[in-house]
Amino acid sequence: MTDLFSYLQRRPYPGRGILLGHTPDARPVAAYFIMGRSENSRNRVFEKTADGIRTRAYDPAKLTDPSLIIYHPVRRVGETLVVTNGDQTDTLRDALAQGKSWLEALSSRAFEPDEPNWTPRISGLIQPCGSRMLSILRALDGKPDCCERHFYTWDAPTPGRGHFISTYEGFGSPLPSFAGEPVAVALPDGGAADLAARLWDALDSDNRVALYVLVGDTEVILNKHKEADEE
Repeated sequence: MTDLFSYLQRRPYPGRGILLGHTPDARPVAAYFIMGRSENSRNRVFEKTADGIRTRAYDPAKLTDPSLIIYHPVRRVGETLVVTNGDQTDTLRDALAQGKSWLEALSSRAFEPDEPNWTPRISGLIQPCGSRMLSILRALDGKPDCCERHFYTWDAPTPGRGHFISTYEGFGSPLPSFAGEPVAVALPDGGAADLAARLWDALDSDNRVALYVLVGDTEVILNKHKEADEE
């Protein structure tokens, strides 16, 4: 298994990332982070909602385009946790609430319409039984003519193990989409605060924007703008 913290330290711009898995004592783990290069992307914070979290403009006066950056990354449907990098969170939530499958829901979506990057849509869900899924919808060969959809499932808890997926592999023009399968990573003992601190430290300090971590029943949110406010 890969050391996730070293993996992230070697990648100054993975974009947005999802981690799902279980601690060594079988507590569920979920994490989601966003990074940004433009002022519009960096002008965001995570805040809690009744059923998860949402992104919000830190300074509304500086918000130039809410599309693709303002959404609910995390929502619950009963005891199922849905995590995504866009408004497909709502697509999944609505489908699951109607008794439809996550496959059916994501088959109605594609990569983001942000030429020339065609940013992948990454999605995950974790159920109370411990089963989980990750998905990536990306442009085939970086071209918008065809969307390739990849779905990965694990039907039981995997103590001490998780899987990570992100939107990008690093910097470039256009930005290179994540390639290959989700990365199998070792998950440490400890609580949400410990994991959040280690993930936050592993993310590039210039590009990190916000981080959400769930371990068991405990949630932690870290926002770069809050750090700036406290300096």
